[in-house]
Amino acid sequence: MHTYTKIPDTALAIFAHPDDAEIACGGTLARWAGEGCHVILAVATQGDKGGDGDDPGRLSEERTRELLEAGRVLGVNDVIQLAYLDGELENTIEFRRRLVTLMRSFRPEVVLTGDPTAVFFGDLYYNHRDHRQLGWAVLDAVFPAARQRAYFPEAGDPVEELEVLLAATLEPNTWIGIDGLVDKKVAAMRAHRAQLARYQDSLDRVVAERARQAARMVGGTGEAELFRLVRGGA
Repeated sequence: MHTYTKIPDTALAIFAHPDDAEIACGGTLARWAGEGCHVILAVATQGDKGGDGDDPGRLSEERTRELLEAGRVLGVNDVIQLAYLDGELENTIEFRRRLVTLMRSFRPEVVLTGDPTAVFFGDLYYNHRDHRQLGWAVLDAVFPAARQRAYFPEAGDPVEELEVLLAATLEPNTWIGIDGLVDKKVAAMRAHRAQLARYQDSLDRVVAERARQAARMVGGTGEAELFRLVRGGA
C-alpha cells in the first residue's frame, strides 16, 4: 500500500447521497481544498428518502441546505446536485452523459467515488443500491467514455487519463494522511443533521478512531483515509 502524496489542481468527488462524501473522504477533500486544490462535489440524489422520510419534498430541501453547509466547512469550491430521487439511480446512458459532461467541463486530475465492488461489510451492513449504481456509472464514465471523443461528443473535448480513488473499499491500496483534519470532517458530518442526528453524540469518537485505525493499518501514526486507486485504460 502506498501513500498518495499528490495534491491535484482539480478534484471531482461524485457520490450518491448528500452525506456520502463527508463520511467517505471528508478529510481528504478538506486537506486538498486547504492546499489550493479546486474541489468539486457532485451529488447524484436529492436525499429525499433519508432520515425519517416522512416528507420527501421538505427533506430534500433540508438536505440541500445541509449539503451546502458541509461543503463550506470542507472548503469545497463547487457543489453540484444532479437531483435524482433516492433509490432510482440507474447506470444509464443519460446518467453517464451527465457524468462525462462534468468530467470534460471541470477536467479534474482525480475523481473520487465509492467502490461498487464493496458489497458486504461483515454481517451488519451491505452497500446501498444507489452507491453501487453510482460507482459503476462513474467508472464507466471515466473509461472509456470521458477519454474517447466518439462517446458523447456534445459533452466537450475528451480528457486525459484520470486517476480514480475509490472510497469505502474492501481492497485499499492507497492511503492519504488527514492529520489535524478529523475535527473538520466531523463538523462537516454534523451538518447532515437529517441523516446523522442519531449519531451526533458518538461522531467525534467513532470518526477519530476509524481514522487512527486506518493509519495503523498502513503502519503509520496519526489519522488517514483509505482508498483503492485505479486507472481506466493503459
